[in-house]
Amino acid sequence: MAPLELGAVAAMIAIIGGGICGLGIGWRLAQSGAKVTVYDRGEAGMEATWAAAGMLAPHVEAEHGEEELLPLALESRDMWKGFARELHSETNIDVDYREEGTLVVGLDRDDVEHLEHRSAYFESLELDVEWLSGYEARKREPHLARAIGGAIYSPLDHQVDNRKVAEALKAAFLNTGGKLKEHTEVTEVVTSNGKVAAVKIAEETVAVEAVVLAAGAWSRNLAGLPEISRPPVRPLKGQMIAIQMDPENPLIENVIWGPGNGVVPSIYLAPKSDGRLIVGATVEEMGFDTGLTAGGVMELLRLAWDVLPGIYDLPLVESWAGLRPASRDDAPILGPTKTPGLVLATGHHRNGILLAPLTAQAISDYITTGEISSSIQPFLLDRFESSVAATA
Repeated sequence: MAPLELGAVAAMIAIIGGGICGLGIGWRLAQSGAKVTVYDRGEAGMEATWAAAGMLAPHVEAEHGEEELLPLALESRDMWKGFARELHSETNIDVDYREEGTLVVGLDRDDVEHLEHRSAYFESLELDVEWLSGYEARKREPHLARAIGGAIYSPLDHQVDNRKVAEALKAAFLNTGGKLKEHTEVTEVVTSNGKVAAVKIAEETVAVEAVVLAAGAWSRNLAGLPEISRPPVRPLKGQMIAIQMDPENPLIENVIWGPGNGVVPSIYLAPKSDGRLIVGATVEEMGFDTGLTAGGVMELLRLAWDVLPGIYDLPLVESWAGLRPASRDDAPILGPTKTPGLVLATGHHRNGILLAPLTAQAISDYITTGEISSSIQPFLLDRFESSVAATA
């Protein structure tokens, strides 16, 4: 894709999806002088972005088999403090960027042995983590369960309030001259001679120079996408709850991860400055279903109580389910496709909030310069063609 002539009338860019990545890309493009419109079939920032917990935890979420994703996650994590500061400067909205760190705790001997293996793995990756005894973990967070026998402390795994980030990005994008069309569904991408030419909205066809597909779990289903450029993304359901703490005297300051089960692989508790304690999350292959279940909520409460018994008498103030956009390898799909003018920013799975600053910068840079950042090179759509060829 050649760089766009941003001053040209024809250089219109449509972004499909008004979540954290779509709004972030739109903001960066608008800053560069592009004529950009973000379309969202509902209200911007109210799907996976709204449903998330806002954790920025590439260290404790590092997994075997995902080592190629780690440099991308670390690079984006390192961008977050400046990103939050810039949003505050632009909009006067504090996105509650917090640096207390993250604790991963174990309750019994098996949990602690598992954590010891995890700690050794983190150290092999040269990640900054510290082993704590149960006593040391409770000294850091006195309300943790007395049964806790050991913990990993990661000082560089931080968090934000994802809902405030969405609010700030929406304001920043509009302040910079972007156009936001909410409750406006793009029904089809129109191509001509193999290139992106327009998008269809109801009965209207809008000519565009480029389309950024950032529609999360819905990205695969858009009509008009050539099959060679259709991203293999599926929805992965997550049920979550919020418990209200006293903002002046919260039970915990750090994000806490604890043991899970088959429904909730690992329980996490993310304290926000307004006193909300976000607890999540189930992992369910349920298509586009976002209904809450008694079993899902029960497992969240039980596992959270095992780690933090003090929640027992606190009010349960909110419950919801969101849809993570998961690709075949659980890594994002970023950058150009074989359809000129069609750019992807989807498939972020559990890392949409974490990867938002880098996604915004890399995709906007590609559109304005035509150059693919080395950071996103391993995450192009064509990697799936390579994997198919390798197994053929």
